[in-house]
Amino acid sequence: MRFSSFCAHGKETWGLIKNEGVVVVDKALASGFPTLKSAIEAGKLDEIGATLMQKKIDLPMEEANYLPVITNPDKILCVGLNYHDHRLEGGHSEVSHPTIFVRFANAQVGHNKAMISPAESTTLDFEAELAVIIGKAGRRIQEADALAHIAGYSCYNDGSIREYQRHTTQFTAGKNFMDTGGFGPWMVTPDEIEDLGSLTVESRLNGEVMQHAKVADMIFPIPQLISYISTFTELVPGDVIATGTPGGVGSRRNPQVWMQPGDICEIEISSIGTLINPISSE
Repeated sequence: MRFSSFCAHGKETWGLIKNEGVVVVDKALASGFPTLKSAIEAGKLDEIGATLMQKKIDLPMEEANYLPVITNPDKILCVGLNYHDHRLEGGHSEVSHPTIFVRFANAQVGHNKAMISPAESTTLDFEAELAVIIGKAGRRIQEADALAHIAGYSCYNDGSIREYQRHTTQFTAGKNFMDTGGFGPWMVTPDEIEDLGSLTVESRLNGEVMQHAKVADMIFPIPQLISYISTFTELVPGDVIATGTPGGVGSRRNPQVWMQPGDICEIEISSIGTLINPISSE
């Protein structure tokens, strides 16, 4: 099943994405589970999804006012340098452990919403990533058990202000300008994914392919990431892990390629969907 967060009738809500359109949670469901995260926390997603599957659509998909899939995550944890080609294009050495940094919720935008190139910079770069949404809490999760803690998967554009990212060895500043990260359009539950490793992750800028790789190309696979991260923090329902980007980012091209106002950036992940964000100036 596919679930998304959006605004309907002037209010933040969520619902089920069917092939023909969007089914919005009704008032009774919304009173108990006002957000997608709250339904995940309660372990009610399958039950609610089955109910919504029987209902008629409320609006076409193209009319939905999409929000980031999880609008109020407790944590957004991002993985740097997790594909060999991206590590090599940046001249980085091999590492024994994942590089982890964080994003804040206000640094995200939903599908079809503008990613904002801030006044301080013109170096807004694209990063196509598979996002993992945590469904079950856990601390010191074993790799063998990690996939059972996942509620679903989505597309992520880890938009980066490169010179701020490189002011120091810490990435936080360059990764948290407001409205620079795309997240959506929806979350796909794990039962819809037959072979996680075979999924392709691709970015396109104005229709031109910039990045393309398989999830299997990750240096640290998803179970290893969940196990490592849950060593130092408890993962809770609604937490988001952006699992890293392949080679081909704009800052490593010659000449460099930055996202400019008026551009359209697409992140497509097979079996999940396509996240589309126009680029605007602040």
